[in-house]
Amino acid sequence: MACSFNKFGLQKPMVAKVVGVSLVMLLAACSSDQRYKRQVGGDEAYLDAPALQELKAPAGMILPLQNGTYDVRAVTLKGNVGKQLDIRPPVQPLALLTGSRSQFSGDSGTVLLENSPQNRNLWSNVAKVVEQNNFPIASRQDASQTLTTDWVKWNRADEDFQYQGRYQISVQQQAYQLALIVKTLGLQQQDKEVTSPSEIQRYNGEMLNAIIAGLDKIQSDMDSSLAGRGAGTVDVQSGADDTGLPVLIIRAPYATVWERLPGVLSKVGMKVTDSSRPQGTISVTYKSLDSGAWDILGAKEPVDVKEGDYKLQVGDLDNRSSLQFIDSKGRPLTQSQNDSLVAVFQAAFGQTQSSTK
Repeated sequence: MACSFNKFGLQKPMVAKVVGVSLVMLLAACSSDQRYKRQVGGDEAYLDAPALQELKAPAGMILPLQNGTYDVRAVTLKGNVGKQLDIRPPVQPLALLTGSRSQFSGDSGTVLLENSPQNRNLWSNVAKVVEQNNFPIASRQDASQTLTTDWVKWNRADEDFQYQGRYQISVQQQAYQLALIVKTLGLQQQDKEVTSPSEIQRYNGEMLNAIIAGLDKIQSDMDSSLAGRGAGTVDVQSGADDTGLPVLIIRAPYATVWERLPGVLSKVGMKVTDSSRPQGTISVTYKSLDSGAWDILGAKEPVDVKEGDYKLQVGDLDNRSSLQFIDSKGRPLTQSQNDSLVAVFQAAFGQTQSSTK
């Protein structure tokens, strides 16, 4: 088959290949340009608007009295405009940690947390998050609860050239609070120092949010673990409320107890007729089990507790919960009646998993 040539001496199939390769190279170049993610779009004709000039009235014309309220003052622009203006919003700290407050000041970001038992291991968890994220550590002082990173390389899709930074991370006691502080020690792009306050804050926020997200995951994993352990046996004890009235104390969080109560109550012959989680109330009708069912449960029948309708008040005691039984006449159980339910509910919790409803 004969091949035709163009005026450049290239065969037509070869021309198609050259055009195709050129198009691929052009698309690849365009796809690596991330400026469109940072730039304002639309017409930029406003940048060519003429400067304000003094109003000159024709001879003989009387102008209204000047009112400074409506003066448009001439200003000297500082900073980037048009395509050079970075329209990305400032980085905000993630609001994931309970009761936390965050702020940026200069080259530092701070998260203030309650000095509570939940945050007792804050420093060890912070160090754990840094290691899990594979951030290089230059030095670590557990005594002062401070560590310094080596250069951390960031990878953001909205940058043409990636940044890298060094940080000092510390946990400090401030009055009744704990302060998690991330201080930027250096920021570079293409091995050149970056001094822009907005970029320093942006990448300080990257580190701060990485730590916050890691701490939140640690707490979530711990909560899931506690919930998993709560699926088995929990301790039930006899106790009293603030007024001295008898209650059952269940050594499990409110959420775990609430999810398992429908199955537990069914096990002991109490049928749920109504419930309100926000109010922590459950209405039940109690009908005693036969002897065989009590044997299967592994507990003795609470003979002091009469059949009938009861209202249960479920209380949240942080890592524990309380149950108070009130009969149809509004009277709580006596101490002996309450005590007879301890072994019953202990056995029922041991045989009941979380409700799926």
